[in-house]
Amino acid sequence: MEESSQDNIVEKLKSGVLPAHIAIIMDGNGRWAKSRNLPRLKGHEAGAESIRRCIKAARKIGIKYLTLFAFSTENWKRPKAEINGLFTLMTKFLHKETGNMLKNDIRILSIGDISKIPEKPRKSLKNTIKKTSHCKSLNVVVALNYGARQEIANAVNSLIQSKQYKNKTIFPEDIEKFLYTKGMPEPELLIRTSGEMRLSNFLLWQVSYTELYFTPTLWPDFDEKDLYDAIFDFQKRKRRFGGL
Repeated sequence: MEESSQDNIVEKLKSGVLPAHIAIIMDGNGRWAKSRNLPRLKGHEAGAESIRRCIKAARKIGIKYLTLFAFSTENWKRPKAEINGLFTLMTKFLHKETGNMLKNDIRILSIGDISKIPEKPRKSLKNTIKKTSHCKSLNVVVALNYGARQEIANAVNSLIQSKQYKNKTIFPEDIEKFLYTKGMPEPELLIRTSGEMRLSNFLLWQVSYTELYFTPTLWPDFDEKDLYDAIFDFQKRKRRFGGL
């Protein structure tokens, strides 16, 4: 995309209502690699480049929260070599990109049970989270070892164990106080790549009124234009939240 053309698109996007929070299910790395007779890890490496592009594009147009589904609680079923490769790639990505995050005022957060993540990538993640904690332009939320059903179960267990809620009626807003996403706006737009049309146990509580956007584009091929197309589609929709 030429720079002048991209600037025009950005200005057009900014003239409409932007979603404060975009969530993405980054799907298709394996199929991208297979279609090119490459190892699956090459697909994940190409997917990391798409993450860089999307973070840059989201910041450019003024998105405040970008949540990326990086590793689910179900992904532990994958071959050990692929899992190890994924976490090695994550460690390298954080090591390389933390400086850019600071330079561009981008904050890194995480949701999920990262206590199960191997020590080296877990330390790298915590280090980046700490270093970028003061940044404000864009919050990039990485969902790692994340599963929505487990998140909700954990929230309910924490809620019933808290003294102030014993023998009291529980309301949805009470549960929300114990979710991983406490304090974050709910996603207004959820994008899933690769043509699959399901949520895959991702943010089930938070996406109750989220606009869903599915694209056949495989994640490593997803670029700024694809992100902008999804936002343009979002801007055309009428959000009634059950009303008229």
